[in-house]
Amino acid sequence: EDADPNAGRYVRYEFPPRFLKLRQIGATVEFVVGDKPVEKFRMIERHYFRDQLLKSFDFEFGFCIPGSTNTCEHIYEFPQLSEAQVQDMIDHPFETASDSFYFVNDKLVMQNKAFYSYKSSLE
Repeated sequence: EDADPNAGRYVRYEFPPRFLKLRQIGATVEFVVGDKPVEKFRMIERHYFRDQLLKSFDFEFGFCIPGSTNTCEHIYEFPQLSEAQVQDMIDHPFETASDSFYFVNDKLVMQNKAFYSYKSSLE
């Protein structure tokens, strides 16, 4: 029986409520390419609260050299949220989610899903 290649591609993040007040954040992605070149590498990320799309990001890496280690910093511009939306997201942990789709040559090769809580008291 074939195993699902996307099984276990889930992560949960916990942030303090003040995180939702930020205008932008940076995130660094590092990935290693195997022994074959990667053409037209692209990542699309969609962030949701419940069924409402909050923001969509589209990052194109282009061509990646075989055997290379690549690092890229993404700057995420946060959407404008009302005070009511922010409070709703705080009051409903892990109902905010994102899907990340990875493409090579316009073919989906992997998908990750993340869930977010903004109720954490961690500072």
